[in-house]
Parts: sequence; C-alpha cells; structure tokens
Amino acid sequence: MANTAQARKRVRQAEKSRQRNASQRSMMRTMVKRVFAALATGDKTAAEAAYKEAVPVLDHMARKGLIHKNKAARYKSRFNAQVRALA
Repeated sequence: MANTAQARKRVRQAEKSRQRNASQRSMMRTMVKRVFAALATGDKTAAEAAYKEAVPVLDHMARKGLIHKNKAARYKSRFNAQVRALA
C-alpha cells in the first residue's frame, strides 16, 4: 500500500480514471458494434445513422487518448467505405 499522502492520492486518481476509461471504452465498442450490425443487415439508412453516431465518439476517444488517432481514422475510413458500398 502507498505510504505517502501523494502516493495515496495517486492511487485514488488512478482508480477513478481507470473506471472512467473502462466506461468510455465500453461505450465506444458498443457504437462500433452497432455500425457492424447495421452494415450486416444491409440497410443503408440504418448504417449511415449508426456511422454518424459513432464518428464523434471515436473522435472523442482519440482526442482523450483512449485509442490512437490512427485507429479512429482507420475505423471511420473503413466504415465509410462500407456504408457507401451499400446499394
């Protein structure tokens, strides 16, 4: 266990951020799964809606450092290509 006041505070802060990050990461993964599911159905309007909902979440996660900015860009690029390919 941490001995100094500073170390105890860092433990508290780390736990808070761990829980927040887990929640945010879970939300992001849910959004990504929604896009995958919408693409699987072949419904272009549903896929576009899910994509538009997921993009700001991915951008936010990249900005906050939860995922790398290139990972967010890769997701967005691939999703956009798949949505546009739907007839």
